[in-house]
Amino acid sequence: MSSGKLTTERKSYVGNGVKRLTFAGIAVIVNVLWLYTLLRFAGAYITIFDNAIRLIALLLVIQIYGKQMNAALKMPWMILIGTMPLLGTMLYFTVGMSGSTKTMRKRFELIDEAVFKLIPQDQEVLSRLKAQDQGAFSQANYLSSYVKFPVYNNTKIQYYAKALDGLEAQLEDMEKAKKFIFMEYHAIEIAQAFERIEEVLERKAREGVEIRLFYDDVGSIGFINKDFVNRMEDKGIQCRCFNPVFPFVNVFLNNRDHRKITVIDGTVGFTGGYNLADEYFGYKHPYGIWKDSGVRIEGEAVHSLTAVFLEMWNAIHASDNDDTDVTKYFPKCTAGDYHGFIQPYADSPLDNEHVGENVYLNLIGASSDYIYFMTPYLIIDDEMINEITLAAKRGVDVRIITPGIPDKKMVNRMTKSYYNSLCESGVRIYEYTPGFCHAKMCICDDKMATCGTINLDYRSFYHHFENGIFMYDTEILKDIKTDFEETFKECNEVTLEYSGAQKRRTMLWECIMRLVAPLL
Repeated sequence: MSSGKLTTERKSYVGNGVKRLTFAGIAVIVNVLWLYTLLRFAGAYITIFDNAIRLIALLLVIQIYGKQMNAALKMPWMILIGTMPLLGTMLYFTVGMSGSTKTMRKRFELIDEAVFKLIPQDQEVLSRLKAQDQGAFSQANYLSSYVKFPVYNNTKIQYYAKALDGLEAQLEDMEKAKKFIFMEYHAIEIAQAFERIEEVLERKAREGVEIRLFYDDVGSIGFINKDFVNRMEDKGIQCRCFNPVFPFVNVFLNNRDHRKITVIDGTVGFTGGYNLADEYFGYKHPYGIWKDSGVRIEGEAVHSLTAVFLEMWNAIHASDNDDTDVTKYFPKCTAGDYHGFIQPYADSPLDNEHVGENVYLNLIGASSDYIYFMTPYLIIDDEMINEITLAAKRGVDVRIITPGIPDKKMVNRMTKSYYNSLCESGVRIYEYTPGFCHAKMCICDDKMATCGTINLDYRSFYHHFENGIFMYDTEILKDIKTDFEETFKECNEVTLEYSGAQKRRTMLWECIMRLVAPLL
């Protein structure tokens, strides 16, 4: 394919995707406004209707208040419905609640019964961890006993401080695939990085390797359109789109697949912050130098990534031809003499367990010397603020790296609105001056760390499907610590600007944006 033709095709994909997303947004707005106008001017029955809608709004507010959910998620809806009963009620039933959640949850539960029984917890591993470190055991036990993701100590792990290094390693391992390659990503762009991946996938498919590719519709909508699935299928690559945008029909739009997973033959896996688009690997620079990271695991812990992929692949569309036997995707792995403990995990918005946030809260609570974070967005609830500031007050060195060049200016302003309260309590804030920091990292006391897809924001904690890897006492902890230390050198510390007499005043519009942030 010539470069000129490729450019034309790429523009077509981007143009069609943006048009479809724009149409979806306009369609939802028009639908709500039309119903609002129709009901607002209901003629002779307006008084009866007005009283009825106020009663419904009151009952709805009471019902929302009684829900077992974070107060920050309740408050915006309660205020909106209380002040504008008709519009608030309609918006809540349109986008605030999902009529398909119950159906979706049942499908996920069915596939989980078949898949997660294949990754049982080795109790001896948990016992060894408990004897070694009670704090790390508590974290691992939560993920194992309550969330059903086992902890392993027979898995090799490698850290990539640059996304391009992760991509090169990924391509090298994909070339060695003999049985299957599974890939699940929030965003795919038809450009240089994915072209390299596509070339390998197409060649391996011709060799008889089973290829499955899964992407999120909203995450990729600015890069590709629905023809992408047919294009991949024509090359022998099984391809599915998560939660397509269908105006007026899909009421599950707010829950996106934000995971980034590659599994090769069930023995090698990759995850981290990077999607399959050019800016993540430095092929283009829309926001300065892009900072991202990832990990490679080899061994039995890969089975957890396989389970997470198969759960989503099989559960999302009831009309798909799904797996009847998945045991072949969980090969027996040779036990290796690897140091430390590895625990891949995932989070879902379909239950009331906020795994991603809880892992971070547990790490903050367990920290005694230091805890460092990298995150592209910092939009957090009171519980997270309290834990972070309490750690700083008890003497823990708490540092957070955020972008110096934002990808979304409004979101970045919201991020900055949290600086004052954090910095006043002793938290140190660093802005990555070379560009946009997209890595989602945490390290604590040279003992524990996480790497994955989970931002410090409401979308990751409450709305998205996410994944990460918890690690304890692994050899790569020193690499992660070094990466933080080197990144600090490239940052501008803004702590003094937002603390004490130097602190900046939080604007009214920032307060309003923080109020509605849980809904965005």
